[in-house]
Amino acid sequence: MRSRPLKLALALALTLASTASLAIEFRSVAAPSILYDTPSDKGRKLAIILAGTPVEMVVSLDKWVKVRDPAGGLSWIDRRALADKRTVIVNVAQTSVRQQANDTAPAAFITVKDAVLELTEAPVAGWIKVRHADGASGYLRVNEVWGL
Repeated sequence: MRSRPLKLALALALTLASTASLAIEFRSVAAPSILYDTPSDKGRKLAIILAGTPVEMVVSLDKWVKVRDPAGGLSWIDRRALADKRTVIVNVAQTSVRQQANDTAPAAFITVKDAVLELTEAPVAGWIKVRHADGASGYLRVNEVWGL
């Protein structure tokens, strides 16, 4: 019976370790790049992804990264095409980017679906701070964007 607590502890440790390794990691595309069906320049070219587009990193193999795009598609991209800069993409038809992180704050600007915004601060209490390419910045609800 002494081995049962040991087995439970081991199972718990393995569960926690596997959960920690499931952290979602996002990057943005540094420059317009080709998406491939395999991790090779010889693979079939699927599409061109625009600079700034956020992507979820799914698998990393040497110089290749399997990514999920905002539409949910999976493909491979050259690792050098990814930037550390974080962006998000608006996933609602239209929304107000607020001057402060609350629903009653005045709008800093209005944005629309598929707009790409730079993520400038990590999520706090359901809000993120973003910056538009023209320099305007403000706060959006986390459920109004993809890429977190």
